[in-house]
Amino acid sequence: MPPVSQRPSDPSDRVQDTPPAGTGGEEGSRSRSEARNELARAELTPLGEGERPAALLVAVAVAGLLAVGVAAGVLTVHDLRRHGGSVPGGVFLAIVLAALAWGMYRRSYWAVLGFEGLLAFQILVTSLALVIASTILAAAFCLISIGLAGWLFWKLVRVMGRIQAGERLGDTGGGRPAG
Repeated sequence: MPPVSQRPSDPSDRVQDTPPAGTGGEEGSRSRSEARNELARAELTPLGEGERPAALLVAVAVAGLLAVGVAAGVLTVHDLRRHGGSVPGGVFLAIVLAALAWGMYRRSYWAVLGFEGLLAFQILVTSLALVIASTILAAAFCLISIGLAGWLFWKLVRVMGRIQAGERLGDTGGGRPAG
């Protein structure tokens, strides 16, 4: 009897019908998705000189107001530990939010991306809070918060694309008008 590895019924001796990953079998689908991505990128017009879309201004205002609110809370609440916070943590959060607001106002891709990360976190946490909401009013506030944050997140995705389109053209200060 031949060894186990030489038996014809051994699965390792069979020829594979599908090509390995990264070879010709995936080229058709990969090229279609790359073509869609290129088309979407081509449709994006870089931000004009000094242009700040409404969604970006809303994000700047939200981050700025949150920074001021956190700073005011740190300065006015006497015993933050009793409320689950700390002065260094509040100062750090206020500085981060103010830096994000400033960076977004300057149309920085990374600032918008960072703010979107915070929005995504807020959406997740508020969704979890919705699960344990004990009153209709609390559930309504959660739903409104999720809806507004989701809308802003969605609008900022296009803004990020337009900022990145300007960076691809070599313009570091925003974007050039398409033309």
